[in-house]
Amino acid sequence: MRIAGITIPNKRLPYALATLYGIGIPLGRTVCLRAGVDFNKKAGELSAAEEQAIRKELETIKMEGDLRRETAGNIKRLRDIGAYRGSRHTKRLPVRGQRTKTNSRTVRGNVRKTMGSGRRKVEKT
Repeated sequence: MRIAGITIPNKRLPYALATLYGIGIPLGRTVCLRAGVDFNKKAGELSAAEEQAIRKELETIKMEGDLRRETAGNIKRLRDIGAYRGSRHTKRLPVRGQRTKTNSRTVRGNVRKTMGSGRRKVEKT
């Protein structure tokens, strides 16, 4: 089954629908309830009518490309108006006030490797 250009895995429906960007497990359950489909079914077991009902429910929700575009537009707007949050996005740093001295090392490029035993490995001949 494919929805919005994404192949849905053969899992139980709420978990399978969660592979779509913008849809989590709770929203996947809600979509199944609104479409009248048992959410204990797997994605591969759906009839054509059930697939259509799920597709129709998903059309009302903003997801995948539309949601990604909106998110990118919001970040671009913050950058353009010179907001602090926009500058944090530009620098790829935490935006919501988290500390950066000890956390977010990988984002900042300050990855510290742990020390090994100090002994060099001897090659076997």
